[in-house]
Amino acid sequence: MFKLMLPLLMLVTASPIPKAEPISFLTEEYPPFNYRDGSDIKGATVDQVRSLMAGIADYTIDIVPWARAYAQARNTPMSCVFVTAHTLDRDPLFKWVEPLLIDRNLLIKHKGTPVTATTIEEAKQYSVGTWRDDYTETLLRKLNFPRIDIANNMTAAFKKLTNDRIDLMPMSELYYNKLVKQGEPFEKVVVLSEQPMGIACQRDFPEDLLRKMQTALDGLISDGRQQAIFQQYGMQLQN
Repeated sequence: MFKLMLPLLMLVTASPIPKAEPISFLTEEYPPFNYRDGSDIKGATVDQVRSLMAGIADYTIDIVPWARAYAQARNTPMSCVFVTAHTLDRDPLFKWVEPLLIDRNLLIKHKGTPVTATTIEEAKQYSVGTWRDDYTETLLRKLNFPRIDIANNMTAAFKKLTNDRIDLMPMSELYYNKLVKQGEPFEKVVVLSEQPMGIACQRDFPEDLLRKMQTALDGLISDGRQQAIFQQYGMQLQN
């Protein structure tokens, strides 16, 4: 009987231990926060994700169109999308790790164009470009902007502004400040919103992993590494 059980025991002990499913992090092309540099994916928020995930779990990071990234994080287990504005509408849709930054969003114009506005209401007379399924699309619609131009991604919207095909577009204040320091011809028109920006994970995301990620991000913030990462990309976080 012992001889019969031995092969069975060997089969049991030789069976591979199931490996935990890696976390799929998705983001969009939005330099200097997240962008492709050849075959590498870089950026101030990408570096934070890599730092906080060190030693926690296996993961992948990919850049795809925002609408696709957002939909996958809504519907696919072990998926997260960043950098995601944490709004009231989105709050119950995800589990959150934040903040990767707290940022104001501006409406900006191409310098030299005859766009003048000091309030949101005055800005409504102009065409405003954004990109599909970005939170600014929802915000502009809620604010009843009548002329909203929807591009496929941030890069396409930015190109339209540069070529004067739209009058205004929303942009992170951090990124806008960086462009101005570089001498780029853009001007702030009005503040559109202010919100925490974080990692939004699918609702079934494991709570233990979420806590570990939040603890790691808290440490990144408290010891100054988050600020240092932004400085490496020419940006200064506001206290």
